[in-house]
Amino acid sequence: MKAIIRLRMSQADAHYGGNLVDGAKMLQLFGDVATELLIRNDGDEGLFRAYDNIEFLAPVYAGDYIEATGEIINCGNSSRKMVFEARKVIIPRPDINDSAADILEEPIVVCRANGTCVVPKGKQRK
Repeated sequence: MKAIIRLRMSQADAHYGGNLVDGAKMLQLFGDVATELLIRNDGDEGLFRAYDNIEFLAPVYAGDYIEATGEIINCGNSSRKMVFEARKVIIPRPDINDSAADILEEPIVVCRANGTCVVPKGKQRK
């Protein structure tokens, strides 16, 4: 089972100089993807227990469109192992004009992570 969300990083997401977005924003997106996966799989939002691995691979800037995906790769009694990936799919082009943007032919992977979520037995509905 897979889930995907896509959204534009806003100026409010820029945390550092040069409109750089904090890497924690990618983890927030992964949390939203995980929640959708758990609802689809178990009928409950569950809880994010831990990340096993996180790799920040490329910078993200205000104005970038990020596509975050996740997939459940293993189901235990109450645990759900998941993999996540965030890709930059559209970038602003202020060098052309203030509203120009390009769709990237090859999305840029900006973050990957593995994690475990838990849905207590008493809350599982599927």
